[in-house]
This record gives sequence, C-alpha cells and structure tokens, in this order.
Amino acid sequence: MHFLDNKQNLRYHKPQIPNAGKTPMILSGHDIFNNTPLAIAIDNGSVQSIRETASADRMLLIAPSLIDIQVNGFMGFDLNVETVTPSDVSAITRALWRVGTGFFCPTVVTGSFERIAGSLRAIVKACEDDAQVARSVIGIHLEGPYISSEDGPRGAHPREHTRDPGWDEFQRWQDIAEGKIRLVTLAPERKGAVPFIEKLVKSGIVVALGHTNASESDIQAAIKAGARLSTHLGNGAHAVIRRHPNYIWEQLAADELWASLIVDGHHLPRAVVKSMMRAKTLARCILISDAVALAGMPPGVYQFAEKKVELTDEAKVCLIGTEYLAGSAIELMRGVENSVRFAGISLAEAFGLATKQPARLLGVESLHLPKSADLVFFRWDAVACKIEVLATIFDGKVVYENVDAHFNNASKHG
Repeated sequence: MHFLDNKQNLRYHKPQIPNAGKTPMILSGHDIFNNTPLAIAIDNGSVQSIRETASADRMLLIAPSLIDIQVNGFMGFDLNVETVTPSDVSAITRALWRVGTGFFCPTVVTGSFERIAGSLRAIVKACEDDAQVARSVIGIHLEGPYISSEDGPRGAHPREHTRDPGWDEFQRWQDIAEGKIRLVTLAPERKGAVPFIEKLVKSGIVVALGHTNASESDIQAAIKAGARLSTHLGNGAHAVIRRHPNYIWEQLAADELWASLIVDGHHLPRAVVKSMMRAKTLARCILISDAVALAGMPPGVYQFAEKKVELTDEAKVCLIGTEYLAGSAIELMRGVENSVRFAGISLAEAFGLATKQPARLLGVESLHLPKSADLVFFRWDAVACKIEVLATIFDGKVVYENVDAHFNNASKHG
C-alpha cells in the first residue's frame, strides 16, 4: 500500500523540468482556433517573436495553455493535508506545466478551520516566494465545507467537517488567503446559504453549486442570489436518485448556470457528456480535471484523505468498499481528448472549453494575449484522438520540453 502522507516517498515523485529551449529554434504549427500557420522563434529559452509563416506540419498545433479551475493535487502532492508546504504548491504548478496546463485554481476542500487555513497559507506563501507560481495561480477554489452531509452528495469529503456557511469564518479564510479565494462551491440547501451567496457575489467571488441535495426551490433561490456555475455537474450526487425531478436535471436546465465537467470516462458516461454539452451548449461548459494527488501516480492501493482508495490502470480512483469515486486521476488535456471522442465536437471547440470558457467565467481573458505567450505546442493524432504535448511556453519562457517525443524532429532549429 502507498501512503501519500509519506513525504520521503513523495520527494521521489517530485517532477523535474528539463533545461529546455537553450538553443535557438523555431517551432512551427497551426493555430488551433483559426488554422493559421505560425512560427515561434525561441532563443535562450525565451520567445523572441510569433509570426505567420507560409506553411507548417498539419499534425503540429499551437494552442493557449490550459486553465484548470479545479486541482486538488497532482503527482503525489496534496493541497489538502496538514503537512502541505509552499514547495508542494510549487511542485504541483510545475508538474501541471508538463501536461499543458499553465493556469489553475488550487482547490481547498472540506476540513477543519485550521486545516483549510494551513492549505491557504501554503498557497499564499508559494505565490510570495515564486513569481511564476503567483502568475499561474489565478485564484483559489474553496470547495466546501459548506456542502451536503449526506452520503453520495458529500462525495469523499469528511462528514464531520461539513457545516452551514459562516460569513465570519469565510472572511477569516479570505484574509489568510490575502483575497485570493475566487471561486466557492457550496450546497444551496444549507441553512443561511442564500444570504451567504449574496455576500460572496457582492465581494466579486464566483459561486458554484455542488455536492448538493438541493430542491428545485433551493437551486432557483441560489441562482437568484447570483450563483453562476454547477461544479462537476452529474457528480457529487447519490448513486441512485429519483428519475425526475432531481437536482441534476434542475441545474442542467438552468440557462443561468454554467457547468464544469470531469470528462475522464469514469465520472460521466460518454452519452451523458454528449447530452450535457448539447443541453448547456458549449458556451456554458467548462472542462476541469478535479485532479487529486493520485493523478500521475502508478496504479495501486493508497491511503488517501484518511480513506483506503484504489487507483486503477484506467486512471480511476475509487473508495474501496463503495461505489463512489474519490476525485480524478487525469490531467486536463485528457479531458480535451475525451470531449472530442465522446461528444463529437471539434478539437478547437474542446480546447475552447479548457481555455476560453474558464477565462470568461473568472474574468481573466487577458491571460492569452500574444505578448504573454502562454502556449502549448503539441502533436495531434486525429485517428486515436490523442494529444502529445511537445512543449509548454509560460510567460514567454519554455518551461517544458518533451525530450522523449523526438521534439527536435518536430521543430526547425535556427
């Protein structure tokens, strides 16, 4: 059995970023959104120019770096343990760069006041210590503790720490976070939830509904108060629910609510992904990974979140002895692939769900200005619906190069 709270073992998995991009080179590929052939000139690891070119390999593509608004951990590092450190946050940030995610919301989940405060302090200190981490962290996602206590809707969150919203408590956390909490997921049926939502919205925080057993009136009251998103719609729910009405249909039908979706092949069946994207429309869907610390780890049985879980060969994380999932073990790029495969949308549309849409929701559209050069250079296999990340550019710097993918053969060196 693996124990994710064993820091000595975790250090073995700490990702190392290659010393990429030190020689002059030109990366050429097609812009994912408008199919324009582009050439990116790089010298000493920094972008010197981005310009249109006469032609480029059709299999090589350039896209904005991904934005993941729900990351609980990655590559063995967990944001939601008592022992989390700023270096763990930094390690998660850099590990995400390797898989094409440039920006993310570290997600702090249900726990005691002090455990949540400790996670927030680690994130803030990591941002203070490292300007690149600070730029990559576009806000903190607080998922809980103001969620349902019921089995099913509660998911893997600890029952003993679920509770009704408290504005004074939240304000203390926001002070610790130095105002970085940008997104809050809660259950609208909790006592005092509606006035709490109103205060959050007035403070400029995006409110999401999730881990909820809400009635139709609860959901409508939350929408009226300003809620804008359904967190991982279709999950954080009972294994068996009434055919209709129920809280999934009610949120799916609400045009005021966007929906974040975990498209890993386990949280939502293929037909559900396709149906939800059609019902919500792509203009109101966002891809998330909901990655936990097991993402990127070898299959096996782990002690995780004080529970025994299994990570399967198919990257499925299950609470042993139950039918419930315990978070996701994929990176966001796999969700992009699966969206093409499951919903029949184009690759450009799938990338939009992981770049343009989360940027719109959080009001950070300026992230992808050409001058900032936050890009992913990748190879696309349309037959297998597979993406191979060849390089990640963050803030105009090459921060990852896939040296095992014959990267040099996919680029023209200057």
